[in-house]
Amino acid sequence: MSSENTRRVLQRDPQPHLLRPLKIRSVVLRNRVMMSPMCQYSAEDGLANDWHFAHLAARAVGGAGIVCVEASHVEARGRITKHCLGIWNDEQRDRLARIVAFVAAQGAVPAIQIAHAGRKGSVSRPWEGTQPLTAADGAWEAVAPSAIPYGNRTTALKAMGDNEIAEVLAAFQAATRRAREAGFKIIELHAAHGYLINEFLSPNSNRRDDGYGGSFDNRIRFLLETLDAMRLEWPIELPLFVRLSVTEWVAGGWGVEDTVRLCRVLKERGDVDLIDCSSGGNDPGQEVPTFPGYQLPFAERVRKEADIATAAVGLISAPEAAEEIIANGRADLVALGRILLFDPYWPLHAAQRLHAKTVDWPLQYERASIF
Repeated sequence: MSSENTRRVLQRDPQPHLLRPLKIRSVVLRNRVMMSPMCQYSAEDGLANDWHFAHLAARAVGGAGIVCVEASHVEARGRITKHCLGIWNDEQRDRLARIVAFVAAQGAVPAIQIAHAGRKGSVSRPWEGTQPLTAADGAWEAVAPSAIPYGNRTTALKAMGDNEIAEVLAAFQAATRRAREAGFKIIELHAAHGYLINEFLSPNSNRRDDGYGGSFDNRIRFLLETLDAMRLEWPIELPLFVRLSVTEWVAGGWGVEDTVRLCRVLKERGDVDLIDCSSGGNDPGQEVPTFPGYQLPFAERVRKEADIATAAVGLISAPEAAEEIIANGRADLVALGRILLFDPYWPLHAAQRLHAKTVDWPLQYERASIF
């Protein structure tokens, strides 16, 4: 680390659980705060730009233990929008490498979420209505386990055959290699929120009658094969996370019991280190009872019943709430989204509010630590 980025330890009171280090495989996190991957819909041709650099750099300077790059798609047809990040070519890798280097230099662990949108691809950005693209807008044919559209969308959609499955598995493998080459130290597989892997898991979106559909074991097969492909390129000493929608919040869909059962399989395999416990996203008819910490019971249950590390996510914003989660062993990490958009320096502010023994302020900002 260069001298201008050296940080000075400022003495405080006893160290909160939230701010204690955590080792996962060979990687040591400076605290239990993970910046949740949040799509910015601001790329061109899948390339990271100055917006992404400023966005991610601020959270690294702000003290997060893990800074996770948003869903980065493994092929062009796997994007949600035309403005999503990609990691399907080397130029995209090299743009991300600059961000990785800066994040690591600030003491945060650089992570990336790799993803495929499946049937939820080829739409406009959220602030443009999330509407299916037209041919004039550059629409593409999306792929999915079954040709069942998401809600009433009119996106062109193709059920994946053996060739498409092989292509996507190869794309995940190549994306993992590029993530490693870019210098990321944690990789997260996006298997939640109604995107491709979640679509395979759910009986509501997977109506296949081959080895990838029907039974529970068949529906989890694509996820397991994706993990196999990733581990061919991801070093055994580096952590691999999986984000899951623990429940779909709809009748007849994927539920908590299914997630626990899957996580027991992942625990036995030994190639997944942590489950990022989210929910919903696979059915527009979902009814989600949102309130601060509404998904915490999912992380707690998966951790207890599958004996695997978890991250709690979902409207966690108070430092005291985050501290309680870690202190009482309800989850191993807290993944923060909207609160880190609001306050990039939340970890530093939380450390002061929790009377931390050490507050790792950047020297350039140290004069602000008295407030």
